Amino acid sequence: MPAHKNKPEKISAHMLKRLAKLEDNLQYSFTDKFILEKALTHPSYGDGRSKKPNYERLEFLGDRVLGLLTAERLFAHNDGDEGSMARRLNALVRKEACARVARRIDLGAHLLMSPSEIRQGGRDKTSILGDACEALLAAIYLDGGLEAVSKLFDKYWHDEFEKVFKKSNKDPKTELQEKASAQGYGLPTYTVIERSGPDHRPLFVIEVDVADLGAAKGTGKSKKDAERYAAQHLLEIWP
Repeated sequence: MPAHKNKPEKISAHMLKRLAKLEDNLQYSFTDKFILEKALTHPSYGDGRSKKPNYERLEFLGDRVLGLLTAERLFAHNDGDEGSMARRLNALVRKEACARVARRIDLGAHLLMSPSEIRQGGRDKTSILGDACEALLAAIYLDGGLEAVSKLFDKYWHDEFEKVFKKSNKDPKTELQEKASAQGYGLPTYTVIERSGPDHRPLFVIEVDVADLGAAKGTGKSKKDAERYAAQHLLEIWP
């Protein structure tokens, strides 16, 4: 594997101690400490003045690594057709699932970010934790290969798999509409609350509302995904 370019000459003792705490949580020791540091560096670090590489490129790779691992496990499960596997995959790779895993390993406490982002609750933002979790998967993949990242995935996504196989295999939007209609509520309405990120990698926040019942939000890389997650969240809090 090619050496990483533009590495700093040395990681400080303080940073090594910080990295070691996360490695203890992961039960994985990095050979390349620099790539772990990069995976923990939010774009806000240094308030825009720092040229330290951040986790965005790793996030891109980690998203694909996560998709591959999830698809392999779903295929091996031998349960469901292509459509049902696709719906389960979408639930398992979404930002909310990644953020839950990040919280289990206390990833937020180890992120490098600007003081202003910290004050705004950045260490517990679902979008940030989801991105950082994907970056961490990429870092482990590059450092230790597919076997190393598979061990982490199997350990921390186990509960997520349990959840998706216990839930109805219907598309959440279809299930929400059928349930609302059957109980005399109006049709769900979906509203784009926020669109962020560059054009080539947008992130949507969409709210679904069912009159006289309630509302919920979902985040996704497309409007369709965000609507699906919003519907799933509303189903989860259905009284």
